Amino acid sequence: MNASLRASFVLALIGAVALAAGLALGPVATSILATDETSRVIVWEIRFPRSLTAWLVGAALGLSGAALQGLLRNPLADSGVLGLSGFAALGAVIAFAFGFAAFAPLLALLFALLAAMLVTTLGWAARGPASLVLIGVGLSSFAGGLIALALNLAPNPGALADLVNWTLGSVEGRSLEHVALVAGFLVVGAAFIFAAARGLQALTLGEEAAAAIGANLTRTRTLVVLGAAACTGGATAVAGVIGFVGIAAPHLVRALAGHDPARLLLPSALAGGAMLVCADVAVRLLPTDTELKLGVAAALIGGPVFALIAARLASRGGDA
Repeated sequence: MNASLRASFVLALIGAVALAAGLALGPVATSILATDETSRVIVWEIRFPRSLTAWLVGAALGLSGAALQGLLRNPLADSGVLGLSGFAALGAVIAFAFGFAAFAPLLALLFALLAAMLVTTLGWAARGPASLVLIGVGLSSFAGGLIALALNLAPNPGALADLVNWTLGSVEGRSLEHVALVAGFLVVGAAFIFAAARGLQALTLGEEAAAAIGANLTRTRTLVVLGAAACTGGATAVAGVIGFVGIAAPHLVRALAGHDPARLLLPSALAGGAMLVCADVAVRLLPTDTELKLGVAAALIGGPVFALIAARLASRGGDA
């Protein structure tokens, strides 16, 4: 068993334990095995779809982050930093704001795909980590400005409150329909990304060397872009904007699974899922009158992690 499979096995166990904790823990502690009607409703109709949604969203973000880092050969790349999450949120906000909520997943996917194409096209030409991050930050800021404009033009205070809560990121109140939606996007996105695994491995040699050994770079780029857009679009459409999971998960598992981008994909997905379930359990247990939004918690934890990673890279001269 290689290091990637060992890491995946361990992370799968951690994810299973986190999911079990997600069923039992909350403002009211409940046994998973309890047979009374109240406990059954709390565990299986409220907490089970919520925790499973959190795991799937985290897995989608972790997988897309690992794929984008491998494709762009940039350890700071992820769907949030590169603007995919922001554009996906913009698509969904437009759908919600103008009364087309049923089309929110489709618009989130299309806008995430648009952002992925812009970043990949511009970043591929720039070929520099700083340029890639700057392009992504620019796109994120642009999407943020448009989201603020959509919020400003919200038709009534109730709609405005709903949109603000949604953009903060949360899996509270999610149902099995949401589970099915994000799972479908994750399956499609994962199929694209894992089909590009050999190309990601070849890219570690550099573009010219990869092309020399027969790697189809256009196919690899297209598959990763489509896969990352599907994962990010589905996750954002269901849970709102949740940042830093995509950038943190690959870095956390790299010490266990190695630096091969293809072998980081599965462990990163499992790590992202476990991270977000743990974060969701934590926000439930915080003694606050209003439950902290999951996107806020991820930003409060992920922001310092991102800064530490950037500082570490800077001390190494930008080398991953």
